[in-house]
Amino acid sequence: MIPVIVISIYLVIIGVIGGLAFRKSQANTEDYFLANRSVGEMVFFLSIFATNMTAFAILGSSGQAYRQGIGIYGLMASSSGFVIPLTIFFIGTRLWALGKRFGHQTQVSFFRDRWECDAIGTVIFALSALMLVPYMIISIMGGGTVLAHISDAGGTQPPIISYPVGCAIVAVVVTLGVFLGGMRGTVWVNILQTTLFLCFGAVAVVTISHSLPGGFGEYIAKLAGDPKTSFLVTREKMPPQAFWSYTLIPLSSIMFPHMAIMCFSARKVTAFRRTVVLYPLAIMLIWLPCVFLGVLGAATLGKVADADGVLLLMLEKYAPVWLAGILGAGIISAVMGSDAHQVLALSTMFTKDIYQHYGGREKYGEKAAVHFARAFIIIVTLAAYGIALELKAKQGIFEIAIRYAFSGFAALAPVMIAALFWKRSTKWGALAATLFTAACLIYFAVLQNTCHPGDIIWQIGQGKDAIKVLFLNPRGDVSFWNGFMTVVPMVFGSALCMIVGSLVTRPPSQATIDKYFPKQMSKSSGRNTQLEPALSKVASAAR
Repeated sequence: MIPVIVISIYLVIIGVIGGLAFRKSQANTEDYFLANRSVGEMVFFLSIFATNMTAFAILGSSGQAYRQGIGIYGLMASSSGFVIPLTIFFIGTRLWALGKRFGHQTQVSFFRDRWECDAIGTVIFALSALMLVPYMIISIMGGGTVLAHISDAGGTQPPIISYPVGCAIVAVVVTLGVFLGGMRGTVWVNILQTTLFLCFGAVAVVTISHSLPGGFGEYIAKLAGDPKTSFLVTREKMPPQAFWSYTLIPLSSIMFPHMAIMCFSARKVTAFRRTVVLYPLAIMLIWLPCVFLGVLGAATLGKVADADGVLLLMLEKYAPVWLAGILGAGIISAVMGSDAHQVLALSTMFTKDIYQHYGGREKYGEKAAVHFARAFIIIVTLAAYGIALELKAKQGIFEIAIRYAFSGFAALAPVMIAALFWKRSTKWGALAATLFTAACLIYFAVLQNTCHPGDIIWQIGQGKDAIKVLFLNPRGDVSFWNGFMTVVPMVFGSALCMIVGSLVTRPPSQATIDKYFPKQMSKSSGRNTQLEPALSKVASAAR
């Protein structure tokens, strides 16, 4: 009961913070969705990091390290620590400047205005919403997994909190917090949550290593010396095709609606500077301990039924019960921090890009928009909860995130890049890229559920010289061209659709091009005077 009590206290604290934020909130969408664009530097970093650290980063990474070894860190964390800060700086700062100037609150509203389109913006909204739901699902699955494992007395008795009840608790607490506090409540909670799970990894590694007979080094040496387990401490099971495929996955970060919306909420562009510097360090503090503990789990626990729970099993076996409760709260905080932003992002997009765009605010008023947003939060959370219960027995957290959420949003990155940096890009190019991404996701999902590991869908040639173009690998994942992940053809195919679709169609009006790529120059200095204030702030942040 001790871990359960500790986590319950933590959940009550989260609810109290949401209530305090509700008392400070105002009855308008600018305050509810963006906290009046008043998020300061350190809070911005803590919040934007929390949006990206889900059950995937803690439970999924340790579970995958248990299966494949320490090379998982190189696949995801190394590329994420490099690519995500770059996208935040080069894309996030520009989104901030345009949002500040033109009042955009979501990326869909920016796309609509940038490409003079309504229906295509709705298509992008629909696809973004559908791809974000799997990300919400893994957060709810992670919360249910934590509460079930932490309350089963090391597997010696049925859990006090079953998996379905655990999922429900996390869904209710997150929904209540977002329902009451909006963006302000979410970022306040993130201060506590991010601090907790940044401390979690180091404390867990030190505690568990101290409890292991012989210590951390002896177990790693034991794994390396056994031919059956040596792959866990090498990159033996990390083929080059997988490594280069994973370098494209972090492109998804800035296309996640909750990440883009966080960029719009910053008070000053200088907030991005601190985030770019601290983000790689924070990635390392989260991923390294979780990956190491997953590998240690393979050495100490033997075969487990649920690899996503290996980290929790290690805590139960080697940490005092009170500390296991605190560390369990740290894991829950990572799960809930991202889930809150995802729920809020979906609500923001629905309210701004559907309800308000199609005349709801004029008909029902500004205050009613907040009520519609809160109703949408409840509906989406119920749907995600139902799917989480269904998927638990079929797919792991890591696989769900990679197959559906990360790959899809990474494939939409060319749309964002074209909108921000290519004058000639058009709505038809954006539509072609969006439909291509949607078609790929549907097609690969069908293959995933109808074919079997090892099946070849398409190959060129026969015998030893045959090139497998599309097939299922031994783990049952759809692969491309002798081992690349599906994110590779999706990203490059989307970019090609964006380019060709734009070149063969009429560009936006000159007025829109001048609006987003202004030509007004100071005759004396040759500088762009129209965007000079925003660009000077970006330059200051870079310095």
